[in-house]
Amino acid sequence: MKTKTFKPFFRTSNGLLAVLVGMLCMQPAWTQTNTLPSLGNSEGISLGGERQLGDRIARELYRDPDYLEDPVLDEYIQRLWAPLVKAAAARGELSPELQERFAWRILLGRDRSVNAFALPGGYLGVHLGLIAVVGSNDELASVLAHELSHVTQRHIARAIDEQSKMTPWVIGSMILGAIAVSKNPQAAQGLIVGGQAAALQSQLSYSRDMEREADRVGFGVLSDAGYDPQGFVGMFNKLQQSAGVNDNGAYPYLRSHPLTTERIADMQARLQLKAPNARTQGDMVQAMLAARAKVMSNQDVEALKAWTQDSKTTSEQATLAQKAGALYAATLAHLQLRNGAAAERALQSLRALTTPSPEAKRLINLLHAEVALRQERFELVLHLLESTNGQALQRPELLTTAEALLRLPPHPARSAITQQLRQQVTQAPNDAQTWNTLASMLALQGQALPSLRAEGEAQMARLDWPGAVDRFRAAQDWARNNRLQAGDHIEASIVDSRLRQAQAQIRAMQAER
Repeated sequence: MKTKTFKPFFRTSNGLLAVLVGMLCMQPAWTQTNTLPSLGNSEGISLGGERQLGDRIARELYRDPDYLEDPVLDEYIQRLWAPLVKAAAARGELSPELQERFAWRILLGRDRSVNAFALPGGYLGVHLGLIAVVGSNDELASVLAHELSHVTQRHIARAIDEQSKMTPWVIGSMILGAIAVSKNPQAAQGLIVGGQAAALQSQLSYSRDMEREADRVGFGVLSDAGYDPQGFVGMFNKLQQSAGVNDNGAYPYLRSHPLTTERIADMQARLQLKAPNARTQGDMVQAMLAARAKVMSNQDVEALKAWTQDSKTTSEQATLAQKAGALYAATLAHLQLRNGAAAERALQSLRALTTPSPEAKRLINLLHAEVALRQERFELVLHLLESTNGQALQRPELLTTAEALLRLPPHPARSAITQQLRQQVTQAPNDAQTWNTLASMLALQGQALPSLRAEGEAQMARLDWPGAVDRFRAAQDWARNNRLQAGDHIEASIVDSRLRQAQAQIRAMQAER
C-alpha cells in the first residue's frame, strides 16, 4: 500500500519475492548461485521459521496507519476465503500441519491499486482497490485462491532456500527494504546495469514459474470451492487494464509475473476442459461492497464529491446492481463529508430499489446504522440491528451495536452484548478489533481487570508484544492494589500466563537480530 511502509509494500505484490531474492543476490557478502531449488522442495526454512518471518513483517503492517479494520469488508473477505481453505485441504494442497501452524490472516489496506500479495507464514494482504474493481465474487475469489496457493506451495520458503544462513529477522528487513526498489524504478534499473542482470533474471524466471504454479493450483482450488473459474480470466483482464502499459512497460528484467496475455490464454485453455457455468447478472451485494471499498480507499474531498454525483444513481440505463453500488457510494461519501442530510436522502433512494435480496437488505441496514451512529441516534442503531430471532448478532452488527451502547447511558442490552463479545473472541482469539471493543465495554461496567487483560489481548493479536506487556503489567498492578471480585482470580492467572508469553516473544525477536 502507498504511504510509509504499508502501501508501497502492498504495491510490490507477488513481485516482492523476485525483488527480494534479487537484492539478496546483489549482496557481495553471500555466495551467489544460479542453481535454484526444484518446485517440489522447500527444505531451507522450517514451518516455524517461516511463521516467525511472517510475524515480523505482519507486525510492521499492523502498525501502519493504512492498515484497515472494517467489519463489513472483513466479513466479505472471510466469506470468500473459507471455502477456498476447505477446498485446498480437501485436495491435499493444504496439509493439516500447515493449516495448524500458519497464521491464515488476511490484512486489508487502503490502497487504490488493483493488487494482493502473500507473505511468509500464511499472511495475505488485499488492497481495497482490488475489491473496488472486481465484477463478481468469483473474480475476487480467484485472486485469493492464487495467493493461497503461493502459501500452500511454500513459494516464499523455496525462494529463500539459497539464503538459509540468514536469520528471519534479516530476511524480513530485506523484504521491507525491497519497498525502496518498488518506489524508485530508476534505482532498480541502476542495480541491473551494475552487473547483476544475469543473477537477477535467473531469480525472476523462477518467480515466473511460481506464478504459473499458483495459477494452476489456484484454478483447481477455485473450481473445487464452488466458484466459477471464469473469474480467473475476468480478473486477469482487469489486471491487464490496470497495468496502464500492459505488457510493453519499462524495465522488463523486473517482470516477476508471466505476461498477463499468456496467463489469460492459459486460463482460457483450462476453461475449455470444464463445463461452462451459467453467467449471472450483476450482484447488488457485490456492487455495494465494491462501492464501500472504493470510497474507503480514497478519502480525498474531490473524489468523495464525485461519488456523490455519480450519474448511475438516476440513469435509466444503469442496472439495478449499478444503481445500488452508486447509491451506496454516494451515501458513504456524504457521510465522510459530514453531510448527514444528504447521506439520509441517498440512503432512502437506496432503500427504494426493488426486490433486494436478504443479504442486500442486510448491507443497506448496516449502512443505515452507520449513518445513524454518525448522527448520534444511538437508540435507532440498536433498533436497526437488534436480533429478531434471539440469536447472537453477526460480527458487523455486534461491533456497531457495542459502539452505540458505549455512547449511551446504562442500558439493559449492555450485559448481553458484552457476553456476545466474549463469545466472539473465544471463537476468534486473534480478533483485535473485537478485543478492543470488549475492553471498552468492560471498562464502562467497572470491570477494570478484565478490561486491561482485553487490551493486552488486542495488542497480542496485532503482534505488538511490547504493547501487550505494558497492558498485562498494568493488569497485574491493578490486581495487586485492589480487592479482587468473583472471577478476578481467574483473570489474574490468565494475565500472568499471557505476560510470560509476550515476554518470551520479545526475547525470541531480540535473539534473531
